[in-house]
Amino acid sequence: MKKFKPQAGFVVQAYRFALDPNAAQEQALRSHCGAARAAYNWAVGWVTASWWQRKAEESYGIPEPELTQWRPWSLPALRKEFNRAKVTDPRFEGWWEENSKEAYSTGLANAAAAFDNYSKSKQGRRKGKRAGMPRFKSKRKARWSCRFTTGTIRLEPDGRHVTLPRLGTIRLYERADGLRDRFEARRARILSATVRYERGRWFVSFQTEVKRDLVRVAQPGVAVGIDLGVKHLAVMADSHGEFLYEPNPAHYDQALKLLRLLSRRVSRRRSPDRRTGQTPSKRWEKANAERNRVHHRVANLRTEALHKLTTRVRTEYGTVVIEDLNVAGMLRNRRLARKIADAGFGEIRRQLTYKGQRNACPTLVANRWYPSSKTCSDCGA
Repeated sequence: MKKFKPQAGFVVQAYRFALDPNAAQEQALRSHCGAARAAYNWAVGWVTASWWQRKAEESYGIPEPELTQWRPWSLPALRKEFNRAKVTDPRFEGWWEENSKEAYSTGLANAAAAFDNYSKSKQGRRKGKRAGMPRFKSKRKARWSCRFTTGTIRLEPDGRHVTLPRLGTIRLYERADGLRDRFEARRARILSATVRYERGRWFVSFQTEVKRDLVRVAQPGVAVGIDLGVKHLAVMADSHGEFLYEPNPAHYDQALKLLRLLSRRVSRRRSPDRRTGQTPSKRWEKANAERNRVHHRVANLRTEALHKLTTRVRTEYGTVVIEDLNVAGMLRNRRLARKIADAGFGEIRRQLTYKGQRNACPTLVANRWYPSSKTCSDCGA
């Protein structure tokens, strides 16, 4: 699929808001997310059925020209076949019309992307960790998510409600006046909307094309080098020779005592078991939800702290230099893995990079093997 490119002077930016749906709207949200999961599972089953059939035929010595043909996994091919199957397949009979077509397109698009990643990874044309063959998503473990790209998608003029296809108008948990003002000034437009259920709450994310004016930094000619760590989250030294120390808030460590208490409480309840088919008790679901809320709060506190740090750096200095850390390798150290994961080194680098692009300021990544500690900062010897 061709990547979207914004017009000159615009950037693609996401805005995320918590939803406050009523009981009927929450049921509709669950139905749409379930429809996306069902379409994904159908696509995985339809494509892999030809794989297993060919494997069985090969075991019987059937020649290559007579084997069952490979079924395509491109999004157009999946949509075409799904539109025929949804009417006759008993898994969709009687309820597929209740949801927007965007719900099924979400699952089919995810399946097409999963097969594409698997194919490229197997051929060595994909970077990163090797992607496995797509598998079915279970109802309990799958992430509840649904994406809307067409239809009525808008933020209402009151800044407190959003309208989505087939779901109607849903109230927001808090106002979105800032984004509403951008729409009214024609400085932004919606590209897509995604609803997701996380830790007991529903969220909507608008992917928008926003006009972004360059922000002049306070010291455009000054460079700053940042060394990330555990004791101090960031030690910064600018080209004037000034040093700044950013303490590590360690939000996870502060909540560790409470999380241990809640984890023990969860372990004493009847938990789900896939092997025996055991379903969780209501008390387990309640205790697990309480633990998830603490994790959610820690994640939000960490995100807020990192955004404040990176925004302060990018509005102050013109050039930022950061080390190319091997975070994956550092996480293998069992003594420091928890603190390193809580610090969010990779997220700091990501935020510094994209916030620098907004201000047309460079972000330089220093080679991790460069002997900086063995080189004189004055004469370079």
